Amino acid sequence: MATQQYDVEVQPDFLKKITGAKPVQALAELIWNGLDADASDIGVFFNYNELDTLSEVVIRDNGTGIARDKAPEYFRRLGGSWKRPGALSKKGRFLHGQEGRGRFKAFAVGDFAEWAVAYEKNGCSWVYTIKMSASDIRHVSISDEVKSPGAPYGVKLTISEPHKDFTTFVSQAGLHSLTEIFALYLADYPDVHVAVGGHRIDPKAVIVSRKTFDLADINTGSTIHPARLEIVEWRGISNRALFLCNEKRFPLAQADRRFHVGDFQFTAYLESSYLSALQKDATVELAEMQPPMVAAIDDSVVAIKEYFRGRAAATARGYVEEWKAEQVYPFSEEPKTQVEQVERQVFDIVAVNVAQHLPDFEKGQTQNKAFHLRMLRQAIEKSPEELQLILSEVLKLPKRKQEELADLLRDVSLSAIISSAKIVADRLRFLTGLEAILFDAEPKKRLKERSQLHRIIAQNTWLFGEEFSLSVDDQSLTEVLRKHKKILCEGIVIDAPVKHISQERGIVDLMLSRAMRTHRANSLSHLVVELKAPTVKLDRNEISQIEGYAASVVADERFRNIDVQWQFWAISDDLGAVGKFRVGKGDGQIMRHDNIAVYLKTWAQVIDENRARLQFFQEKLEYQADKGASLKFLQERYAKYLEGVLDDSAALEQ
Repeated sequence: MATQQYDVEVQPDFLKKITGAKPVQALAELIWNGLDADASDIGVFFNYNELDTLSEVVIRDNGTGIARDKAPEYFRRLGGSWKRPGALSKKGRFLHGQEGRGRFKAFAVGDFAEWAVAYEKNGCSWVYTIKMSASDIRHVSISDEVKSPGAPYGVKLTISEPHKDFTTFVSQAGLHSLTEIFALYLADYPDVHVAVGGHRIDPKAVIVSRKTFDLADINTGSTIHPARLEIVEWRGISNRALFLCNEKRFPLAQADRRFHVGDFQFTAYLESSYLSALQKDATVELAEMQPPMVAAIDDSVVAIKEYFRGRAAATARGYVEEWKAEQVYPFSEEPKTQVEQVERQVFDIVAVNVAQHLPDFEKGQTQNKAFHLRMLRQAIEKSPEELQLILSEVLKLPKRKQEELADLLRDVSLSAIISSAKIVADRLRFLTGLEAILFDAEPKKRLKERSQLHRIIAQNTWLFGEEFSLSVDDQSLTEVLRKHKKILCEGIVIDAPVKHISQERGIVDLMLSRAMRTHRANSLSHLVVELKAPTVKLDRNEISQIEGYAASVVADERFRNIDVQWQFWAISDDLGAVGKFRVGKGDGQIMRHDNIAVYLKTWAQVIDENRARLQFFQEKLEYQADKGASLKFLQERYAKYLEGVLDDSAALEQ
């Protein structure tokens, strides 16, 4: 049989790149060649020599083969393949391959490749061979064809001098990798049989469920590509992966993502014609560097987590119904808000995991079970850290399960929602309670400035802005300077008290500091707050006092030429006649000089400003702060500071 030699028209470095695939991926490409040729039966075999060493890897299919007059084109030219994205085979199957790369994957397995081809021409079977060598990869030898009546159609690819034994092909991990790759195709074409080393690739035997979601379209500016996510859940196979597929669901790449979804094992397939466009441009390998693709992957990750969170919650329902029947479930009502729903979902997932992995938990006495479930609820509502302590120290959950649940609760969409919701709810309760003790007649009369109001506000400096931290609490102006020195410059010498312009000792209630994000180092902003009892109106004397603080800073040479912005606030329930005159209709500013500004503020202003900042979250959380509950919250949280203020029990019931 005569043989002709053809040059492969491609640069060697490009050939080296596409032949350097991982073995399992290379084998998958070679199997795809048979599937694209309408094969219904593909087998991968391993031949061993007398030393029991792997000598050949054989891939045999019963497809349509390759017509002899087409072979030079297919093997000579890398690119321009007949197998375009979206094209159909003769039997109407969707084609996977493109640009003729798959055949060169043989050299990721071994050094020599021979394709024995049989195809139909004029009603008869014709056969010929194609040979290539890794050492001379730029040349391909194709024999003449001969008539061979009765020869079965298809291709037998024999790869000799394999690089190693390739036990990975028939390992559990290798077979699962192939199952992931071919799962959707074999599910669509159940008559197709693929076996590797005698092991059939049968997704149906290991698929628990399949779920499809529509994602947001991928908009490149010039083209809109629909996107869809399909999640396949496995039985008895340990793996989690997200494949990037073209619109025909052929995996072209795997996304670099990790998933914390409990015990669930799955493969997800992100399907879009955008991948076909990347494949056509030969940039599939760079998919995760393309912003439109990154956005679609992020959407997929969110959908995957939400799906398995729901699956876990569904699994939990049986346990929950039993706990409700035993009256040990720590919730008496159904969740009313989104946050409550998330909290309940997380609780059910964690509690069921505990019940499943601790046999004694379900066998325990009803009283103990109820106690443990209450502990879990409180820990989840407080923090992931407290839950971790309970899981390890109290319930003795296995280390692996602790880590899985910790990963779940570190997930931004769960623990952050719960923690943030608690912060917002607590602040709304605080504002409502503070409003009551500042403006209701009886508590207002009893509230003391220094020992009560001051102490409570010092623990809630967020009232003046999240960016401020408490620097000085009820200290003299000299201590203000010392704190200032500690933050800014050790070179400043404090050898005398800062003189208040009245020559009296000045006491600052609170000084809050924040670092300013500017191009200059040591740039700070200080807020000095002078708190007044609710019964004291901000008038002539109070204005004199706060302006005196400001003047003292200006007058002290140690504060000069230092890049610090100062704000001085005096706060009380109301303004006197002089205070109203000085403020006018503005934001409370009564004086500005260089880097110093002085303000008169009412508590109504401060509370309203904070409520405005929290309004968006309040609406999303569907939370309303009840006055009675808010006063109870204040009394419980700040009991030692509110003694005598809320003695009238009726105040708590309003």
